[in-house]
Amino acid sequence: MQTLFADVILPLPLPSTYTYRVPQEYNDTIAVGCRVIVQFGSKKIYSAIVRRLHETVPPYPAKYVLGLLDTTPLVSEQTLQFWEWLSAYYMCPVGDVMAVALPAAFRLASESTLSIHPEYSGALDGLSNHEQAIVMLLSEHPVMTPDDIAQALGIAKVMPIISGMVERGIVVLQEELHERFKPRTATWLSLAEPYHEEQACRELFDQMEKSSRTQKQLSVLLRFMQLTHFGQESIRKKELLDGQVSTSSLATLVKNGILVEEERSDSRLEQVDDSKLTPVGSIVLNEEQQAAYDYCRRDDTPAVTLLHGVTGSGKTEVYIRLIADTLAAGRQVLFLLPEIALTAQFINRLRRYFGSQVGVYHSRFSMSQRAEVWQHTAGEPDNRYNVLIGARSAIFLPFNDLGLVIVDEEHDSSFKQYEPSPRYHGRDTAIYLAHISGARVVLGSATPSIESMYNARNGKYGLATLRHRYGGGQLPEVLCVDMRDATRKKEVRGHFSQFLLDHIADAIASGNQVILFQNRRGFSPRLECDDCHYIPQCQNCDVSLVYHKATHSLRCHYCGYSIPIPTECPACHSTHLSMKGFGTERVEEDLSILFPNARIARMDLDSTTEKNRYTQMLSDFEERRIDILVGTQMVTKGLDFSHVSIVGILSADSLVSYPDFRSFERAFQQMTQVSGRAGRRDTRGTVIIQAFNPWHQAIRNVIDNDYEAMYSSQTAERRVFRYPPFSRIIDITLRHRDAETLNEAAALFANSLRQVFAQRVVGPVYPNVPRVRGLYLKKIMLRFDAGEPLSQAKNIILQLGEKLREEKSNRTIQIIYDVDPQ
Repeated sequence: MQTLFADVILPLPLPSTYTYRVPQEYNDTIAVGCRVIVQFGSKKIYSAIVRRLHETVPPYPAKYVLGLLDTTPLVSEQTLQFWEWLSAYYMCPVGDVMAVALPAAFRLASESTLSIHPEYSGALDGLSNHEQAIVMLLSEHPVMTPDDIAQALGIAKVMPIISGMVERGIVVLQEELHERFKPRTATWLSLAEPYHEEQACRELFDQMEKSSRTQKQLSVLLRFMQLTHFGQESIRKKELLDGQVSTSSLATLVKNGILVEEERSDSRLEQVDDSKLTPVGSIVLNEEQQAAYDYCRRDDTPAVTLLHGVTGSGKTEVYIRLIADTLAAGRQVLFLLPEIALTAQFINRLRRYFGSQVGVYHSRFSMSQRAEVWQHTAGEPDNRYNVLIGARSAIFLPFNDLGLVIVDEEHDSSFKQYEPSPRYHGRDTAIYLAHISGARVVLGSATPSIESMYNARNGKYGLATLRHRYGGGQLPEVLCVDMRDATRKKEVRGHFSQFLLDHIADAIASGNQVILFQNRRGFSPRLECDDCHYIPQCQNCDVSLVYHKATHSLRCHYCGYSIPIPTECPACHSTHLSMKGFGTERVEEDLSILFPNARIARMDLDSTTEKNRYTQMLSDFEERRIDILVGTQMVTKGLDFSHVSIVGILSADSLVSYPDFRSFERAFQQMTQVSGRAGRRDTRGTVIIQAFNPWHQAIRNVIDNDYEAMYSSQTAERRVFRYPPFSRIIDITLRHRDAETLNEAAALFANSLRQVFAQRVVGPVYPNVPRVRGLYLKKIMLRFDAGEPLSQAKNIILQLGEKLREEKSNRTIQIIYDVDPQ
């Protein structure tokens, strides 16, 4: 019999695959894409994915595969190729891709377990009290984890004790692998077959009524009959017990063969009723929508189409018609959104037409829920999700036949993954996934990214345009308040101009709703001493601490470091401390004072940490249980509400003044997007922008709704300074705890890069925040012309990075590669 070897991918940041020997009993069942159990290192055990099977003997003694977890491949060959492309393009180990792509429930890792050494005599002489207690515990429970022992004995640091016992041969520490995902089951009850006949059932009731000992059982049986239409249906055991029936009487009914218990699989996912679906044919497209829909379906249209439609133009209706066509062809659809908060509205809209075919996938799902969605995506055509909606991680689902990819709000920077590796862009990665799947792509936005519009204008993408709002609605009127002038005239209350406050009051009095956008969470960005101007800083990061009134603390938004509010200045001991600037918490509090009868809610990262909180908040706003919604960029994206008449942008200056080449574009996009939440039905909405520099060109472009002017000015500027789309950028960040070590390594790395890439190298420089989580940072940027092939350049960069870390003094340097940074 042939000797097989398997190259496997481990969910670790390793530079390559590792080869293991396949036991001969697995020769006929093991396949590429299956999970296997392997030992890596001296102790740890992992589940790995088989990438290749071969008979080539490796140049080192190969360990055996310890077990086979799948009888059929969990990951297809196409998916493995997708992982490898993503690894090469974004300069990260394929193990990092696997760790992100595969649901945690399928990634098994070992757990240390403790048991008594088989050769231990059992003598307790010479053992400490804690050691004796551990031996006694293991005598009663032969296998325990260190955590279990620490909890049972109330010992905080148990590992030093265990290590000493292992060295002396008293106990043995082993690694065991545990399956994380188990399909959930539920117990169902049904009436036993003999009692399906009416006469037999009647005799049973007569017999039970005559005996005083069976009265409780009779009560349970009557309740069962009531809930199951006289035994015609089955019922969950839990549902019957919820009626506070006797558990022992129910058990007796089962024991006597009157009721039958059966274990059935029970999904953790929401069940959808398909009985009241709205036909897609009921959607009537206007002339612009029809033209865009027809263009996206044409055979001669490029595989990627940019759908540029103003806010409220009805892009979703075009999406739905395209989805229906794809499903009719028996293929699957991926619908990507930038924010989890957006999925709630889109799920309801899509399920109205496609029902249980719509699946949802995002990071707020539990580990087991994500595993179930994965299985339903890869299922047979009659029992699978055919429309998958989710945030960027949904690109990793195992599609069988992907036919259409829709990326809504394609411009949004939330599609970019920053931490951990791989640092991929959801939109760009989805385009490649569609390419290898033979699928079409539709990128939708009211404010397309400059790169996407450039590709459309140059023929790489198709371009369809919706210039008017659906139903003839008008775009909102955009007004700007000069805050310098308003302050001089004493027309400012707190952080609100009187002009904005008057419009808010009118909107609430008219029964309409208001959205206020402030792109900074917390109560105040900093606490400052009025005498010496000392500002409390994070001890781990070079940033000021943000005041959060809800917890009455100063908190770092980078590492989470937190301190109580000081009563005096630590530098000069002055008690004159004041808050500077304002965040969403401050806005919410000030509004509650100015509008005491208004119902106010806040939507930001702090207020939506609780599971399903954002969904409930959006539902409350849609049902008009909230009058004023205050939020960060969460409120700017794609939300559709009927009664919002006023949108306020409270601090436009902070958007346009950020030191980044994309700041102008991003400021225009955010202000235009949040403006689009106003007046989306019959009444024209009003947008009020507060700014100390109302003549900034980005603000004027928003007021004029002039995307073309923004695009033209930014492309002209980027062409001169060689920024995307006229160049490709790779950012390299070096991190280390010691600033001097970092500076020397960064200078050395930059010099070695310049020897190969010359003027393409910029830096090293400190970033805007030079220290995060106790690590100092230095950045090097490489800028290549747009048409240059980068595969070879990336390999050289990686080799130079490894060469740098080979030196003893640089082994602890961390090097982070970010391709196409946002």
